[in-house]
Amino acid sequence: MLRFKTPLLLLLAFAWLINAARVEVDWKISRILISRDGRKPWDAIGVNGKQPVKPIHVTQGDVLALNVHNGLDEPTSLHFQGLLQNGTSYMDGTGMVTECGIPPNESFTYLIDTKDQVGTYSIQGHINFQYADGLRGLFIIHERYKPVAEYDEELIMTFEDWTADKFMPRMEVFQTIKTYMLPQNYPNGLINGIDGNRTEAIKLTPGKRYRLRLVSLAMTYWFTFRIPGHKLYIIEADGVDTEPFEVDSMDIGPTQRYSVLLTAYDTDEFNYVYDVSMYANFIIKSPGINPHNYQGLVQYSEHAPIKNVPQLSEEEMIWPDDTKLVPVNKQVLLSADKSLKFKEGGHGTGYGITYFGMGNVSYEPALVPALFSAFSMGDLALDSRIYGPQVEAHVLPHLKVIELDLHNPSMRDHLFVLHGHSFQIVEFGPSGNATAENKPVWPVRRPSKWPMRRDTVVVRTYEYVKLRFRADNPGVWLLSEGVLTHFYKGVGVTFIEAPDILQQTQKLPEELKQMCLKQGIKASGNGAGNEGYDLSGLSPAIYLDE
Repeated sequence: MLRFKTPLLLLLAFAWLINAARVEVDWKISRILISRDGRKPWDAIGVNGKQPVKPIHVTQGDVLALNVHNGLDEPTSLHFQGLLQNGTSYMDGTGMVTECGIPPNESFTYLIDTKDQVGTYSIQGHINFQYADGLRGLFIIHERYKPVAEYDEELIMTFEDWTADKFMPRMEVFQTIKTYMLPQNYPNGLINGIDGNRTEAIKLTPGKRYRLRLVSLAMTYWFTFRIPGHKLYIIEADGVDTEPFEVDSMDIGPTQRYSVLLTAYDTDEFNYVYDVSMYANFIIKSPGINPHNYQGLVQYSEHAPIKNVPQLSEEEMIWPDDTKLVPVNKQVLLSADKSLKFKEGGHGTGYGITYFGMGNVSYEPALVPALFSAFSMGDLALDSRIYGPQVEAHVLPHLKVIELDLHNPSMRDHLFVLHGHSFQIVEFGPSGNATAENKPVWPVRRPSKWPMRRDTVVVRTYEYVKLRFRADNPGVWLLSEGVLTHFYKGVGVTFIEAPDILQQTQKLPEELKQMCLKQGIKASGNGAGNEGYDLSGLSPAIYLDE
């Protein structure tokens, strides 16, 4: 039997190659007048003149060629949340981190090779507040051969928070000191692109098993989702397949993605109701606004009555738990070579404005994208100082295991997002940085054996989390707050990963350089676009109070 092993592998590899395809998708990004939640129409961002944005589906091994034309009056860029971009760090699409953005009336093609990943991902506008104004969509990479679980059909549910007008200008976010106050431009919840109470029914056929992809395209709010009387089984989190984990209700933060299995009853005697709640625990509670509750029909038969199912209390329900999820592709717990500690929420005041951060400074991009500096600065690229103090740069040595120790010493939950990696979730526990007298004291929680991996993590009030990943993806990657307003208040740091290896193994496309130059932005040099350690021209960094 062994003699057939190598030819069989070659045959499978050849079959993979001949089945893979180049998938061409055209996106024209522009402003469109639209109402998605029944309120007054406003000038949102659409793709090809429409909202919601049509999901993109490919099969593992395909190459997506996303041809983007910018019809806005400002630059735009697209980030693919959860895609590792290993070997193509310049396709990460993070504005003024890995690119300058596509200038107005210009075009660019993002090339996404999907050979190494499957699962559920999102596409996000990553300049200014374009994501909040509608530049967001769904990207699904289907398994070419065997899926993570057996099911008959696949359904998608997206969750969005949608404001009544264009999102606030960036400076207004900085000037809003009390982030826990209810915003005047409060959002409504959208489910599958329309007002949450007008969404089409989830239609089930008796006896069938469904894969339900639950995707947050929200910018600020969390969503809970449950179908009373039905069990859900998590089989994917942030693009990582998991062993089935039974839950009664889902809790999904901004940018998070899950797949769950749902098995329909064997009879169509009754229909049911699903419940969705949109909430943010860092914003003051207000009935009907925060939380905002929605219901929809789970339809087995068009004429069947709705069955009232006894509700469990939140305390009785089983919820997702990152320490209990087990990935299908198991990896042993990594031993850390380098540890970095960050504390979210430190306040700093400059120019009469309140800032936030998670390191020593309030994050702000430099004048040159950090990736361009990493490519162009030679040996100096290994020195974090050349990127500018406001990007909070940390140079990560190649192949070393990095531990992130993230603390949340505040009265509100935070969600952190890492580009370029899926990290191991090592440990949760009570944050020793917390000072509130009545702070909750969380128990230390660790995975039983096999740590879960994903690219987002929620850190509860007065809690810490430890994450680990191997620095095997040369590039420049952002670690930031997943809540959009918190990110633009400065909650972010920059990882400069193996810039020496980056310079040897990757080449920055000329198109990306030209996109900068057409906007009057330098495409090389340090964070200020100068040589060596000359950072003249950069605005002063805002250092945070301890």
